[in-house]
Amino acid sequence: MLLGGWRLKRKNVFDAGVLALYFAGHREAKKYVDEIYMGKAEAYMCEVNVAEFLYNYAKVFGWNSAQIKHNLIRSSPINIISPNENLTLKAAKLKLKHYNILSLADSYLIALANQLKATIITTDKDIEEVDEAPTILLAF
Repeated sequence: MLLGGWRLKRKNVFDAGVLALYFAGHREAKKYVDEIYMGKAEAYMCEVNVAEFLYNYAKVFGWNSAQIKHNLIRSSPINIISPNENLTLKAAKLKLKHYNILSLADSYLIALANQLKATIITTDKDIEEVDEAPTILLAF
């Protein structure tokens, strides 16, 4: 996308499942991560979704392995965004609206995507189905 001669980078917000697929060698997840390393896109994650990835990864591979992945995430070009009052209020409203569908982590993910005017990259069909933000669903 060009604006005044400048190429705007795509903004993506990654869900925890995208990282799980990436570390498992999933081709499509790798494509989205590679784009941020090549400077073609920006990627963001909410701190809540990083925690979601870590506990799920640790359940399968152990805490030490999860910490290694955590260090890789922190040293990557993925921008990790901490919740603040505005994001928390938006996430709470989304959770209230979709209380029987979305987890609180999903609500933060969507709130962050809306705040950044970004596209969500996820493995969770519920996020796509609530249709609260542009979403790309990756299949396992």
